Amino acid sequence: MKPVYCNQGHENPSGSHFCLHCGEKLQAPATSGVVQGMILGERYRISRQIGQGGFGRTYLSEDVNRFNEPCVLKEFAPQVQGTYALQKGQELFEREAGVLYKLQHPQIPRFREMFRANLDGEGHLFLVQDYVEGQTYRSLLINRRVHNRLFSEAEITQMLLQLLPVLDYIHTQGVVHRDISPDNLMLRNSDLLPVLIDFGGVKQVAATVASEFVGGINAPATRLGKVGYAPDEQMQMGAVYPHSDLYALAVTVLVLLTGKEPQELRDPQTLSWRWRNYVSLSPSLGAVFDKMLAHRPGERYQSAKEVLQALTGTPPAPLPPPPPAPLPPPPQPDITQATQAVAPIRPAQPPQPAQPPQPVPAAVTPQRKAAAPFWLNLLLMGIVIAGMGGVGWWAGNYWVDQQRQGDHSIPPPDRSDNYSPEERQRKDALRDRRKALGIDYNFYIDLVNEAFYTKYPEQQGRVLSDESVDEVWRSRWDSLADQQLNQLASLSEQSRRRLGSYTSADIDRWKAQINLRNLSSRALNDLTDARFFYLFPDQPKGQNLLDRPIGQVWQAVATDFVQAVAAGSTLEEIKFDRGSTSTQISGNLEPGAGKAYIAKLNKDQLMKLNLDAPAQSTRLSLYTPTSKNPPLLEDSKQVTWSNKLSEAGYYEIVVVSDSTDPISYNLTLEIN
Repeated sequence: MKPVYCNQGHENPSGSHFCLHCGEKLQAPATSGVVQGMILGERYRISRQIGQGGFGRTYLSEDVNRFNEPCVLKEFAPQVQGTYALQKGQELFEREAGVLYKLQHPQIPRFREMFRANLDGEGHLFLVQDYVEGQTYRSLLINRRVHNRLFSEAEITQMLLQLLPVLDYIHTQGVVHRDISPDNLMLRNSDLLPVLIDFGGVKQVAATVASEFVGGINAPATRLGKVGYAPDEQMQMGAVYPHSDLYALAVTVLVLLTGKEPQELRDPQTLSWRWRNYVSLSPSLGAVFDKMLAHRPGERYQSAKEVLQALTGTPPAPLPPPPPAPLPPPPQPDITQATQAVAPIRPAQPPQPAQPPQPVPAAVTPQRKAAAPFWLNLLLMGIVIAGMGGVGWWAGNYWVDQQRQGDHSIPPPDRSDNYSPEERQRKDALRDRRKALGIDYNFYIDLVNEAFYTKYPEQQGRVLSDESVDEVWRSRWDSLADQQLNQLASLSEQSRRRLGSYTSADIDRWKAQINLRNLSSRALNDLTDARFFYLFPDQPKGQNLLDRPIGQVWQAVATDFVQAVAAGSTLEEIKFDRGSTSTQISGNLEPGAGKAYIAKLNKDQLMKLNLDAPAQSTRLSLYTPTSKNPPLLEDSKQVTWSNKLSEAGYYEIVVVSDSTDPISYNLTLEIN
C-alpha cells in the first residue's frame, strides 16, 4: 500500500485520516501518470515517489545524462480545476522557480531547471533540484530519543553559526524560506553541514492558487508554515519577513535541545515560552533565543547578521558571496591512542533529566588542556566571521572544536608514562594502523567499546584507570581493538572511510542501483550477511544491527557488494544456448563470499535447480521476480528445487559460502 502525504509533505501509513506529524486532515492520494522507471523530459528516470503535498508530488529520480546521478523532481499539480486556474498557477510557479534558480549556495540544494512533460495528454510542470544525501534533523532527533540523548548546546551553537550565513544569503536575495523546521533541515553526509531544503515559496503558490480558484473570491488565503514553528503573524495574516525565519529557527533548535514539540514549550494562555523547564543553557545563548522568539515582531532580531553579532559579540560585517564548496574537515589529531571506552571527539551533551545510567566513556580521567574562556571563543569566532564572511561552515566547526577540546581532551602523551614500554608500543601500533586504514576515530572507539562491554558486561559504566590494577583490562581492550582492525581491513578503502556516516538513505540508494540490474534487496542482504557474519561470527543473527556501531560495518560490506554488482563480478545473467533447455555454471567461493545469478523465465515453465558443492558448505536462495510471492528458497541448506513457475520475469539465485575453506561448486538450471 502506498503512503499518504499531507500538504507539508509528511509521510503517513496508508489509510490514515490525519497526519501523524502535524495533525492535518488527509485526503485520498491522488493518482498520477508518473510510474517507476518512466523517463521524463528525455532525461530523468523516476525511482520512486518520496512526498506529496498541496503543490503536487515529489520524486527521487536519476539523471541519465549525468551517469544516473540522483536528483529530485517536484511536480507542480495544485488541486485546482479549470484551464485558467491552472494557467495562472503555472505562471506563478514559473516565477517562483526563477527566483529559486538564482540561489547559488553550497548549503542549498541547487535548482537545476524547470521543464514540461506530457502525461496522459496533459502538460505537467516539473522542477529539478539536487538530491541531498543525509538525514533530516527530525530523523536525527528521533534516533537520539531512542538512546535517551538530545542535541547539546555546543552542537546547536555550531549549527547556528553554520546556518545563519545561509539565511543571511537568501534574505539578501529577497527570499524568505517560510517553513523552517527539523523536517526541512538536513545534515549532509559528505561534509556534516546543515542544508536548507524544501523552500516554502512553491508550496505557497499552490496554496494561493487553490485558495483563490477553489474557495471562491472571498475565501481566505491559505497560510503556509508549520503550527508552532511559524510566528503568529505568519499563521494569522500570511506576513513573512526575514525575522519570521529566525523565529522558526529558534523554535527548531529548542525542539532539538529539549526533545519537546513547540506546543509543549509555549504556554497557550500567556503565549510565553517555557523551554527553561526542560533544558539549562548558558545565559548568553538563552538571551539570544528569547529575542528571536519575541512575540512582537519589532522586538526580534531583524536579520541573521544581528543574531551572529549576538552570538559572537562583534559588529555585523557584510557577508560576501558564499564559497563554491566547503573546505575539507581538519585532520584528526596525531595522538597516542587511549584505551577502554574512550570518549569520541564529539560535542558534550547538555544537562538532561534523570535517565538510565550510560556507559562511562573514558578509560582514564582526561587531563584537560587549558581551554579558552567562553567569551574568548566567541570573540575569536566574531573575528573569523567578520574577516571571512560567508564561510559560516568553517566558523562553526572551529568554534565547536574549541568546545570539544575543553570537554573531551584526549590524554596527552605523558599520560602513558604509567604504562609499560610494551603497552605504549602496542597503543602506538593500534593508532598507526587505524590511521593507515582510514577509519574514523569516533567510530573506531564506539565499535571497540561496544565489543568490550558486550564481552565484559561487568565493566559496564566503570572508569578504568591507568594504574597497574587495570593493566589486564587495558590489554583486553587493545586485543579487541586489534581484532576489529583485522576484520575491517578486508573492506575496501572507500567503504572504510565512510564508517560512522552511513544512513538509511544509503540503503535506499543501494536498492535503486541494484534494482536497475534486476536484483532485489533480498539478494543483496544474502550476500552481505554471508560476508558480515563470517567476519563477525559472534554477532547475533536475526536482530536489527543498523542502529548500533556494528551496523555501520554491515552497511560498509553492503556497499562493497553493490560496487561488485555494478562491476559484474558478483552478478551474472544465466542465458541458454539456442535450442537448449539447460545450462551448467561453475564457480569458486572464498569463505564468506557469494554470487548472485538472474534468469529471465516465463510463467508455467517447469524449473529444476541443482547445486553441487561440498556437503553443508553453501546456502542457497531462490527469489521470484516480485515480492508478492514468498521466496522459493531463502538462505537454505537445501541444494535442489523443482516446480512450476508462478510468474514471469527475472528469477534470482544466490549462492553463498558457509564454509571456512575455499569451495568449488556447479550450478545446473533446467527449464521445460
